[in-house]
This record gives sequence, C-alpha cells and structure tokens, in this order.
Amino acid sequence: MTMPAIRAEEHWTTKDGGVKLFLFEKIQGDPAKTQGTILFVHGSSMAGQPTFDLQVPGRPDSSAMEHFAKRGFDCWSVDMEGYGRSTKDRDNNAPISMGADDCYAAALYIQKLRGKRPLLVYGISSGALRAALFAERHPELVARLALDAMVWTGEGSPTLEQRRKKLPEFIGVNRRPMTKAFIHSVFDRDHPDTAERNVIEAFADAVCALDDSVPTGTYVDMCSKLPVVDPQKITVPTLIMRGQHDGIASMDDLLKFFDKLPNPDKQFTVMSGISHASFQQKNYMMVYHILANWFAQPEPVYKG
Repeated sequence: MTMPAIRAEEHWTTKDGGVKLFLFEKIQGDPAKTQGTILFVHGSSMAGQPTFDLQVPGRPDSSAMEHFAKRGFDCWSVDMEGYGRSTKDRDNNAPISMGADDCYAAALYIQKLRGKRPLLVYGISSGALRAALFAERHPELVARLALDAMVWTGEGSPTLEQRRKKLPEFIGVNRRPMTKAFIHSVFDRDHPDTAERNVIEAFADAVCALDDSVPTGTYVDMCSKLPVVDPQKITVPTLIMRGQHDGIASMDDLLKFFDKLPNPDKQFTVMSGISHASFQQKNYMMVYHILANWFAQPEPVYKG
C-alpha cells in the first residue's frame, strides 16, 4: 500500500494580546488516527525548524519531524517568543518561564485543532527546562515528557561554568548575536567529532537564516537562577536523556533530579557517543529510537 505524502503546514497562534507564535506541523495521513501528537521544544540558540526539521542531502531521516511523522505521529514545533518567525520586538529577554507559557499557548492551539488528548512533549537543553516547567504547571496537557540535555541545579556543569564568565554581558542586553561560528562551537566544546561536519554546516546555515540574534533570558536563568523547575512537582511520566559527552549537566545532577520524580513511570538513558545537540549527531538514529520507544510505550495497566 502506498503511504500518503508527509504534509507540512504552517500555523500561527497568539498570546498576551497579540504576540505571534509560529508553529510548524508535519504529518502523514489522518490526524485523527495518529499514535499521538508530539510537541518539540527548541533550545537557547536556535528556532524550531532548524532543530527538528533539518534537511541534509544524503542523510536519511535528517528531519526528526519527518521521521516521527512516518511512524504515525502528528509532529509540531513552536518558535518561542524572540526566535525564528515568532514575535521578536518586545522588550524582554525571553526567560525560561516565558518559554513555558509559549508551550502552553502552543498546546492550547494544537488541542483546539487536533483534539483534546494530552501531548507527547520533547524538549532539549533550555527547551527541556521550558518543557519541564510547562509540564509542572499543566500536567493535564502532557501525556509523556522527554527531557534531553537537561540541567537541574547546574552543579558540576563545565559548560555553565564557562558561560557564567559572560553573565554580566548577558544581563545587560535582551539579545546576543548568533553566528555560524557560534553554532560550530556548540559541537566543538564537549567532544569534537560526534557530528558530521556537513551536518553542522547545514545546521548553522538553517539557524542563521532565521536569526542573527537570539534572546539572553535562558542563559541568564541557567547561569544564575537554577533550579527553575521542581522535579517533585512533575507528575507526568518522564524520560531523562543524557548524552555521554554533554557538558551542560553532570550525571550526579541529573540522577538526583530523576530520583525526585514522583511518577514511577520514568526512565533515565545515557546515549553513547552523543554530546549536546542530539538530533544533529552521528548517532542520531539511536536518539530517535530511544524517543520513539518512550512515546509509544503502553500506559501501565496496574498502578499499585
């Protein structure tokens, strides 16, 4: 049987009396017959489409959204305020709390369009913090949560230790420059050679085509205000994904966070050969496999 083509659709919603948020959807087949609806939440330095719908010639399933759409999921990304095609001109630095609000606005729009069932939510880096805070505030909207490249208190993080040296600079402005050289540094800082150079270049091109600057709020929060989420208040099933070489969070920090999650339906996985930007790594198919299994996992029948 010939499968229908994957459809790409652009959507817009608003918050705070007119702030525009851009949403992007990829789906194959009938929206009413999917395995579930995934909301992908991006990190501090790039918008949704470069992260989750990256097109690289010769790299099969380079787009995570297309990969999961082919597996029966309705896939969505949202540009946080200050990023990509969403509103960028308000006087704020788009902190993590605001990103959680953006997730809420996106979730309400998706449910209005596609039905009331709770979402499958994946967030990476500061996107994991946005997603976690969203799930903390609105557990009724989240069926399963996946937190990749997560940080809790920041203790033992070499990346944040270096970033704090620039904290006064970040506090002083709402936005910081975005360049291809910076994107390259994301892949070089932890463990070089975990990603193909052509993929890094394609990613840098896609990021910089949308943004020549990005908000400073997530950096300020991660350098000076952690923890911003309380694991004991995250009641939904939760997966913690940590790259073997990721410098954003220590293993001890994440294991302590994981231990405090109250829902027994939880998992912790270490991803071999992965540094920080999981979907752009050489081992990206392994990341997809881990995430797909989590999102397709049957709910427990017995909850004793």
